[in-house]
Amino acid sequence: MTEHLDVVIVGAGLSGIGAAAHLQRERPGTSYAVLESRSAIGGTWDLFRYPGVRSDSDMYTLGYAFRPWTDPKAIADGDAIRRYVRDTAEQEGVSARVRLRHRVVAAAWDSAAARWTLTVHRLLRTDGEWREGDPAEELSITCSFLFVCSGYYRYDEGYTPQIAGLDDFEGAVVHPQHWPDDLDVTGRRVVVIGSGATAVTLLPSLARNAASVTMLQRSPTYIGAVPSTDRVADSLRRRLPGALAYRAVRWKNVLKAMAVYQLSRRRPDTMRALLKQAQVRALPEGFDVETHLTPRYGPWDERLCAVPDGDLFRAIRRGRADIVTDRIERVERDGLALASGARLPADVIVTATGLNVLAIGGMRLSVDGRAVELAETLAYKGMMLSGVPNFALTIGYTNASWTLKADLVARYVCRLLAHMERRGMAVAVPEAPALDPASTVPLIDLASGYVRRGAHLLPRQGPRTPWRLHQNYLRDLALLRLGPVGDGMRFARAPRPAPLEALR
Repeated sequence: MTEHLDVVIVGAGLSGIGAAAHLQRERPGTSYAVLESRSAIGGTWDLFRYPGVRSDSDMYTLGYAFRPWTDPKAIADGDAIRRYVRDTAEQEGVSARVRLRHRVVAAAWDSAAARWTLTVHRLLRTDGEWREGDPAEELSITCSFLFVCSGYYRYDEGYTPQIAGLDDFEGAVVHPQHWPDDLDVTGRRVVVIGSGATAVTLLPSLARNAASVTMLQRSPTYIGAVPSTDRVADSLRRRLPGALAYRAVRWKNVLKAMAVYQLSRRRPDTMRALLKQAQVRALPEGFDVETHLTPRYGPWDERLCAVPDGDLFRAIRRGRADIVTDRIERVERDGLALASGARLPADVIVTATGLNVLAIGGMRLSVDGRAVELAETLAYKGMMLSGVPNFALTIGYTNASWTLKADLVARYVCRLLAHMERRGMAVAVPEAPALDPASTVPLIDLASGYVRRGAHLLPRQGPRTPWRLHQNYLRDLALLRLGPVGDGMRFARAPRPAPLEALR
């Protein structure tokens, strides 16, 4: 028989474990399962194992609202975050509801039954990562509500652009998303292609052992130093109960991040000047900040890269690392020829060139037999889709910690389920107003390369609330925690069962 659950959560990373914990805390009688395609809990923080991998947000806001972060490091490494997610799953009793190696490949809504039917592939191999063509058992699970917490990028494949001559290179070529355990860079010349958060993280980490590390970028990224520990948090923890200190620091950091973002958007020249002053002080005299660290776009048009305690700048100052701004003409047998005529010798090339967007884990979505094209839907409150019943997805903030939004979304789903239960409703579907397509914009409003490449795969958003994602925690707090549940949605009761005569 097909198993039926009240809620199915897709993804056992930071968002999915948080969603399950909220569901269990706020709706303890709800039957649910967490389906995870990989072989372990942790999501991004279990997948990424490249040297130095860490958060680029402070853990007082990246951590869960209900479980204080107690490690002294505010900017935590990947291992610590992975342990935090797994420990949370254990402590909240969520681990027992997680089904590993279960990939949802299709979800079909049936209005006559008011439920989703999920086509799930259970991987039969128990070691390593899922690969296309691996043997799998097909299962069918039904649920009343589908909650997708799988993020928006592909886990099995990172983005590598076409680079002339890359196949001719005789050294190692590595993408950070699939870092080999046995790669030793000691005494080797490393070139990291890219300028985003991953490249900025790799540079100082690799510089500890490599003969040289060069970050080769086509154009600069905004980079700012942040302290790896939070002195205010340390002080408050000594004076206040742990939960109260955590809430106070969390709010302090939320407001600080919002202030930095608003300054960047409203006074970009001021923000540029502040970043440049700090960089000049941290870098060796004569370093060309204008060429290598001053982007053509405004602050927060793309995500600002944070470096804990200025580790990137320290590595450059000590002569262990460098930044080159140029274009690749061709990769050669033992290095890279650049458009300027310069040449970078290399033993290892790291393609820190970005992600591939993959919405809702790549599953096929349909409503009453009609395929749902995500790009033709509007996002409702940044978490549901127009015309798609009993469905939610988590897309975290691009200008603040992902988990701040994930917590709000999870609690809103719990509010929605309670609202439907009180009113005797079985179906909730957002109904978008008639809009000029020209008035809609992509769901994610960053100019980053991976967003531009994948914008056509994602839902869009309208010109105003509740169809506009504000990227503002205080506004979303009012909208999702304090605002009405049913505005902009149509509700329906459960369909009546057919008479016995019709079943004979």
